[in-house]
Amino acid sequence: MTNATKATVLALLIAPTVAFAQLTPGDAAGTEEADILAFLEAEGYTIEEVETEGDVLEVEALLDGSAFEIEVDLTTGQIAEIEAEDEDDDDDADDDDNGDEDDA
Repeated sequence: MTNATKATVLALLIAPTVAFAQLTPGDAAGTEEADILAFLEAEGYTIEEVETEGDVLEVEALLDGSAFEIEVDLTTGQIAEIEAEDEDDDDDADDDDNGDEDDA
């Protein structure tokens, strides 16, 4: 088997895995909390926290060691937003280096 053939076979094996875990806003996830969580778990996410605010289900989840916040519109069942969480993003952190509490 040539190196080009090996690379092609490897790419074909890896591509479905990468595409499988890619959610985008507008994807249908369901309108019930249990269905949404099952959908996300089937996509490879580990659910960490769930909160409902009005007609939006906010899910904090992990995928391959990265943290995400996923918002699902409960009326349409569509993913409204997917945001990668920054590990350094702490609302209680003192980001201005002057020793007092965060100014936000």
